[in-house]
Amino acid sequence: MLFRILSILGLASLAFAGDAPKLDTGNTAWMMVATAFVMLMTPAGLALFYAGMTRAKNTLNTYMMVFSAYALATVVWVFWAYSLTFGDDIAGVIGNLKHAFLSGISYSDLESSGYPSYVFVAFQGTFAAITVAIASGSIIERTKFSTWLLFVILWVTFVYAPVAHMVWGGGFLYNAGALDFAGGTVVHMNGGLAGLVAALMIGKRKGYPKTQMMPSSVVLTALGAALLWFGWFGFNAGSEFAADEVAGSAFLMTNFAAAAATVTWIILDYLKFGKPTLLGAASGAVAGLVAITPAAGFVDIVGALIIGIGGSVTAFFGVTVLKKVFKYDDSLDAFGVHFIAGLWGAIATGIFALKDLAWDGSPLKDHGDRLGQIWVQVESVIVTIVFVAIMTAIVLKIASILTGGARVDEEAEVEGLDSSEHGEKGFNL
Repeated sequence: MLFRILSILGLASLAFAGDAPKLDTGNTAWMMVATAFVMLMTPAGLALFYAGMTRAKNTLNTYMMVFSAYALATVVWVFWAYSLTFGDDIAGVIGNLKHAFLSGISYSDLESSGYPSYVFVAFQGTFAAITVAIASGSIIERTKFSTWLLFVILWVTFVYAPVAHMVWGGGFLYNAGALDFAGGTVVHMNGGLAGLVAALMIGKRKGYPKTQMMPSSVVLTALGAALLWFGWFGFNAGSEFAADEVAGSAFLMTNFAAAAATVTWIILDYLKFGKPTLLGAASGAVAGLVAITPAAGFVDIVGALIIGIGGSVTAFFGVTVLKKVFKYDDSLDAFGVHFIAGLWGAIATGIFALKDLAWDGSPLKDHGDRLGQIWVQVESVIVTIVFVAIMTAIVLKIASILTGGARVDEEAEVEGLDSSEHGEKGFNL
């Protein structure tokens, strides 16, 4: 009746005026800043974190792999991967191509919390870029750069986009109520497992594990960890998509969990090796950040503390025990830190999530219970593991065939990939 009266008066457009989002300058400013924070994490933070851990002859190549991954993944994201992630659902697994090349999205379009859709595209693109870049940490010092470039294109398209759609884009894990605030399964388990699969397929570095392979600069690694820590505030707090109280809570939980994890790794170093290491402290910080990522906006300070400590303990176990037992060459421990801590964080989210934060308004609201949520988290972990392992193997095999093999020859590996792949040196000493 109200709509008919308004129509008669020529005011029908006012009937639904309140339904359309209005530009919120505060949320817009925050989301643009958060996007810039997350951007800094890849070509600066992760690149330095990884480059410092490699031998001097491969430092530049390692940095280049991360730097190029950010640029190439961003292009792929805008061209078609964004649409595959957030387009209309197909079978609960992937989106369609309705938004390829950002078709149907205007600069004036707004998200529900009042910031531009273009900013959402940019923000989500930084997540796709860092995820594939994480995988490079498992295969540095022996991988062809040409193979890596093709792998980035294929992997973002056929691995990242489907996983992100299933969890965030309206796929079946989203509809099942899986909780992943900022990327435990989508980013860290995804990228870490892809790295291990690629490392197993490409093979161990020449001389590993008998030859000592010393980091070129642990100080660079620590600087990279600090930049990652800084950028993670945008990563986690930005994933609330608004400048509100939940974003503030996620900000604090992120910082606290990372600090707790850093202290934990230092203690573990003392207990196992008798001396604390800067490399261990930096690794602990990243492990804590990884672990809190899926839970940042869902937990209180107690949950953040336990998740942070657990992230450090599980990652320490992955780096010092699993790697030695199974004898795989995960060069920079991308699997040990990102996958293992991400796995813990994904399941711990179900254990420690607060009902008023995690379940109100979510698909789980009508049937939310603690054991049920934990099972949904386990389900999302299993799906991620199976899908990523199979699809990464297929994608790398294709990239390897098309580039004449994924591995550099022995002479190039001995010389160092800085010179053999790029004709430059990371350090001119």
